[in-house]
Amino acid sequence: MLEEKLKWPLFILRLGVFIVMFIWTLDKFVRPEHTSAVFQKFYMMPALSTGFAYLVGVIQAIFVIGFVIGFKKKFTYGAILLLHGISTLSSYSQYFNPWEGANILFFAAWPMLSSIVALYMLRDSDKLFTIE
Repeated sequence: MLEEKLKWPLFILRLGVFIVMFIWTLDKFVRPEHTSAVFQKFYMMPALSTGFAYLVGVIQAIFVIGFVIGFKKKFTYGAILLLHGISTLSSYSQYFNPWEGANILFFAAWPMLSSIVALYMLRDSDKLFTIE
């Protein structure tokens, strides 16, 4: 009974997270220079080549597609949780200055992270439109 009630809300959460992650994945191909700038600012890495940005995009796309179709949930949901968790935590300086520039937008990462945590914890109940 509970699993029946959970199937649509879990699917909607998964779809919502997918939309954001998919756009971030596409960004790596459409604007590889933006990917490089993000890696420099938030992950303290040197400038990335366009090819490396594409490689990161391909790897992320594999996880994101696996996530949205519910394939190998422990692995793909865990990977999305790890990727978004690192992204959320690496933006810590923006949280200390919320009214500077567009920093307030960074706070949207927290409800998304909460959604991913919930999906990971309930992954065995998330069965609607998944590949088991």
